Amino acid sequence: MSVPAPATPTAPPRLRRFACMMYEGVLLFGVVFLAGYLFDTLTQSRSGLMLRHGRQAFLFLAIGLYFLASWHRGGQTLPMKTWNIRVTDRNSQPLKGMRMLLRYVLLWPLPLLTALAIAGLSRATGWASFDLLIVCAPFSVFLWTWIDPQGQFLHDRLLGTELHDLRHTAPAA
Repeated sequence: MSVPAPATPTAPPRLRRFACMMYEGVLLFGVVFLAGYLFDTLTQSRSGLMLRHGRQAFLFLAIGLYFLASWHRGGQTLPMKTWNIRVTDRNSQPLKGMRMLLRYVLLWPLPLLTALAIAGLSRATGWASFDLLIVCAPFSVFLWTWIDPQGQFLHDRLLGTELHDLRHTAPAA
């Protein structure tokens, strides 16, 4: 009797990635809250506008630490575990240090460019209500998944990393 070969890893459906992203946002609220509290305590700042750029850099590092620590332990954050999604390289191997760091950094440009475009649209039209679209900026990462043959994110395509749907892979024998 032969052992069945593991199924070829597939990208998780967009709806599951979206749900994972929403769950991630809930957890990141806690990460940002604790990091902001730590920053305020250490710097004795009394306003969110005090040391604004330092705060943003500190939060960028805190969020990055959260993702890098999570990906280092099995390629999954808690929401990714919940939704059976794992990030690996193209050979289904866990990510290593520099690739994890580059993946985190490359997550940011597309949402930031979208936010900049929304701000420009708001200023160009004079309609401040366009600023409300800023909540859509993080979801701009999904645009590339409609073009990509495997449905991967642009930053994953550039780095040679992949998201795998663990529901469709056979367990190792």
